[in-house]
Amino acid sequence: MAGIYVHIPFCRTFCTYCGFYSECVGTEVVSGTFGAFTWALFEEMQRRRDFFSDNEEITTLYFGGGTPSVLPAEVFAEIVNNLRNSFDLRRLEEFTIEVNPDDVRRGGKELLRTYRSCGVKRISMGVQATQDVHLRWMNRRHSFSDATKAFAMLREGGFDNISLDLIFGYRGLSNAQWSESIETLAALSPEHISAYQLSIDPESALAERGDEDAVLSQDECAEQYTILCNKLKEAGYEHYEISNFAKPGRRSRHNGNYWKRVTYLGLGPAAHSFDGKNRRIWNTANLKEYCNGYLPQEEILSESDIYNEKIMLGLRTCDGIPAKYLNKTPLSLMHSLVQTDGRYRIPEDKWFICDNIISELFV
Repeated sequence: MAGIYVHIPFCRTFCTYCGFYSECVGTEVVSGTFGAFTWALFEEMQRRRDFFSDNEEITTLYFGGGTPSVLPAEVFAEIVNNLRNSFDLRRLEEFTIEVNPDDVRRGGKELLRTYRSCGVKRISMGVQATQDVHLRWMNRRHSFSDATKAFAMLREGGFDNISLDLIFGYRGLSNAQWSESIETLAALSPEHISAYQLSIDPESALAERGDEDAVLSQDECAEQYTILCNKLKEAGYEHYEISNFAKPGRRSRHNGNYWKRVTYLGLGPAAHSFDGKNRRIWNTANLKEYCNGYLPQEEILSESDIYNEKIMLGLRTCDGIPAKYLNKTPLSLMHSLVQTDGRYRIPEDKWFICDNIISELFV
């Protein structure tokens, strides 16, 4: 198995996908940037045509980062067409695109028909909050009513595999509001829900406007995380990765490629690639540099890097890691793990502090 990730660096507004970054490309320059960006993307596709070995089947394709749904329908179709001309996508099992509610409503049936005709089968939509007061604080253009209307449009457009996102752990979000948000979103019955704790980068728009203290304390965030786990379990969702919940059989296959260290190719600014063994490649995050032909950088992972990655990625999931990985690890460092079926896992009630547990196991 292998996957392709296409990073689209355009944002309609400061969004949680990029941590409210202020350097995102704004709508006033997007239209003049499409041409240069798509040509640079097509050139990268040509350069990377031989990235996959002959026996690797590309099973997932993911358009994400920034706001892919800002792309006009014809531009999106052209990118997909070039991908199909550059890579063998005949074994594709999952094709996902991230969308914003306002883009779905603006693009309407034509945009959704284009997605379906291009082979998109899975939609990931950033709702972020169900209370409009919080959406306004996040500088989101949509209201929750807009998000529910966009969700209905996706259903009417024939999409039966939809993921919705929420953000928690920020000032002003009470536990009662958070519980209501989870229940409201689950009532829509999406196939997948992702929930992320807010973090603020020093160079982000939130920091620039003086909201560095917007994140709740660790104890408060842990309490909201527990509410999240309990509410979605009651609603019938499987908690299969720290931030991800799915109905049975609806896990994200593309994300699973990352956690299993499967080969994947990243295209576009800031995109990362991995050869499935020990070689990582990444592009510049600067859009202008990317459009001017900037070549990617790479690193070769050491044996200890590979080991630590396997531990870190595997223990973020409910599947855990094979017990043999920890054969030489002192028992004193494994007190937070449980062993079943020949695998070690971190129990769900300790997932919120999993980084601390995992770091103790690094070599």
